Amino acid sequence: MNAPLRKSARTSLFPVRGLAPMVAIAALAVVVSGQPAAAHGIAGGGLGSGFLHPLLGSDHLLLLLGVGAAAASLSAQLLIWGLGGALAGGVYGALGGGLPAAEVLAALAISAVAALVLRNQSSTSANTSDNVDLGLAGSVIATAVAIHAMLHGHEVPADIGASSWWLGALAASTLVAGGSYLVLRQQAAIWSQRLALGLALAGGLLAFAPVLG
Repeated sequence: MNAPLRKSARTSLFPVRGLAPMVAIAALAVVVSGQPAAAHGIAGGGLGSGFLHPLLGSDHLLLLLGVGAAAASLSAQLLIWGLGGALAGGVYGALGGGLPAAEVLAALAISAVAALVLRNQSSTSANTSDNVDLGLAGSVIATAVAIHAMLHGHEVPADIGASSWWLGALAASTLVAGGSYLVLRQQAAIWSQRLALGLALAGGLLAFAPVLG
């Protein structure tokens, strides 16, 4: 009688441990949402500065993790869509282009990418053919990355070190998005789902924290 109870207790702990990625990401968003965005503003020049830039901005980093999760959940082709969005948004921002409430849109873009993963996982779990259309998913990814790249375009130093800065930023972005894709595609789908839940919550917190605060 006691052995089954012990087994049941161990099993019941698994969902709690599985919430760890969600809790960690949400906690990061709560901490950072009350502070100025570290990666936004005029950045320093050079390869190293460009490499660190997307890693030190919480919203940029969370989006890259989301892109990797979406690619692992739906298709690796989404990484190419993300690259296209990065190039288009970076050029647009560097040329002075902008969007109203760009910071809020950048945060909501994280939640939008996470929603793709959750929608696809829901369809897969239900064994239905109503999966997310790859073209629609690619458009969401490209748009989300373009918004963040546009902000990068505003921040890039206007000097001779701009090219190396962009190379560094691209290298870091590729490392995070590609690395998370490679890791998550080797894991059970539930891990991408948990990460997406955390990212969806984090995006909402980052978007609305300035209003609520």
